[in-house]
Amino acid sequence: MTTTLTVESTLTDRYQTTVPESVRRALHLGKRDKICFTLQPNGKVVLTRADNSEVDPVLEQFLGFLARDIAEHPQHVHALSTELVKRVQTLVGNVEIDLDAPLPDDGQDEED
Repeated sequence: MTTTLTVESTLTDRYQTTVPESVRRALHLGKRDKICFTLQPNGKVVLTRADNSEVDPVLEQFLGFLARDIAEHPQHVHALSTELVKRVQTLVGNVEIDLDAPLPDDGQDEED
């Protein structure tokens, strides 16, 4: 006999939720793991661990193009100029990124 586990989680004002510990353990989820939501025709949603082996076909083609181009035309590969590096640093050098911070709501800045 299969045991069914039912647990609840609440949506925040930003439509975020915490995956309950029992579900995380059952799916062997850790920080930064991806999850997959499958909406069934009957309106039920199945939450599963995402298959990390899936490759984005567009990204795969782009990376393949870059690899072939570098192999065929290595003379086109150049180091970034000092001027460009300095310019980029002036634009983003003081930007701090917290990868664990929640995303802002659509259409709103974090400072609103």
